[in-house]
Amino acid sequence: MNTATQNLEHDHVFILKLTDVMLAMVEQEIKNSDDFDLVVSLIRKFADGVHHAKEEDLLFPLMGKKGFSAEQGPVAVMLHEHVQGRNFVKGMIEGITAFRSGNDEALQSIYENMAGYANLLQNHISKENNILFRMADQAFNDGEQQYLLSQFAQVEANADSEFDSANSIQKINNLAAKYL
Repeated sequence: MNTATQNLEHDHVFILKLTDVMLAMVEQEIKNSDDFDLVVSLIRKFADGVHHAKEEDLLFPLMGKKGFSAEQGPVAVMLHEHVQGRNFVKGMIEGITAFRSGNDEALQSIYENMAGYANLLQNHISKENNILFRMADQAFNDGEQQYLLSQFAQVEANADSEFDSANSIQKINNLAAKYL
């Protein structure tokens, strides 16, 4: 990966695979709370913890220095959708807790939040890959791209080792083999 945006797009390949797994779990009406927990952990520690950290803490602020507002426009939309995604995850966690406590009706909440998150992220990633990242590529020079890449490497190095990029990708592939 030669650019920061290519690094982020590489993450997107696996985040999209995770969203496909989530939609398959909903469609198949899976009741495996351990796999629900794994999906939540992958979202919180990889998609949000590593990937969104690279965007929110590094990419978006540098875009801000290039004139892209965090209050309106494409960056603001992406930040808002990250919050929406976190709300879906919160709903999943609440549903899993209720389901584990014996409330079978909570499965519907889990499914709705999983599908909501998956659909949101699929659209979100399309906007990032096709619009926002292309804007970033136009705005950043090679030195800025390389600076971001080096900072991304720091984020990845500081990740929870169980859910660093390599381990998260393996976990996503294992879930895909099970459900897709």
